[in-house]
Order: sequence, then C-alpha cells, then structure tokens
Amino acid sequence: MRHRKIGRRLGINTSARKAMLRNLAISLILNERIKTTLARAKELKRFSDRLVSFGKKGDLAARRLAASALNSKEAVQKLFNDLGPRFHERPGGYTRLVKMGWRAGDGATLCLVEFMPRPEEDAKGKSSRGGEKKPKKAKPKQGGAKADQGKARGPSS
Repeated sequence: MRHRKIGRRLGINTSARKAMLRNLAISLILNERIKTTLARAKELKRFSDRLVSFGKKGDLAARRLAASALNSKEAVQKLFNDLGPRFHERPGGYTRLVKMGWRAGDGATLCLVEFMPRPEEDAKGKSSRGGEKKPKKAKPKQGGAKADQGKARGPSS
C-alpha cells in the first residue's frame, strides 16, 4: 500500500528520477517552455515551483539550496536574476501545464510546461493560447441556408 506517499515514481529508480527532474528543471528555467509527458510535467511543476520560491527569497541560503538542487550555474543565475524578481508579487503557481494531445509512438499524453506571465505576453497583452479573440460571424438566416444546401448537392436529373 502506498498510503500518504507523495510523488510519482515514473517507472524509474530514485537516482534516475532525481536526475531527470533536475534536467527538466534546468531546461525549463533556461528555455522557459518545454514539452514533456503529463506525469513528468506534474512532478516538474512541484519541483520548479519550489525552486522559484527560492529565487524569490534571494538570500544566500536559498541560492545554495537551489544550486544543490540544480547543479547548473547558468540556471541558478537566471532563477535569481530574472525569475525571482518577475514573480515577486505572485503568491504561487508559477508554472502552467497545457495539454497538447498524445504521442504517436505510445499514446502518452503530452504537455507543455511554461512559466506563467511570459515577458512577451506582458508587453503585448495577449495570451499564448489564442492571441486576440476573433469576432463571431453572424449566423445565416434559416431560409437562405436551406435553399443553398439544395443547390450545392448538384443536379437532380
């Protein structure tokens, strides 16, 4: 029984799982957007949100904790110089998961993991999902649509 056990095993042993989460977090911090499976993305969200909280604190102890979790100087610098100040006012929920369909090989659910307010979104005022909303088209009248359908079918003779 796995009562009160937190986290997913992801089908690999502990050291490989920690290394995989570390590499995913480094890629997410440096690129600010990655594509992975849904189960990995949910675990990455927990891991990366904790790292962004370290970046928001900004003190030496938090920097050392983040450095021990990441093992990448570039990622730690970006975490504390860019991401920490960007999310200073936000109380939590720094990452967003967007489902993208299924992988062709094995049918695994794919997911896009990205940090919430991206810099280009803030500047343009648009969301990354749909951009500006398009105006809805007016519905055609019922009489005209039925008459058009009969003509579109072709000659009846």
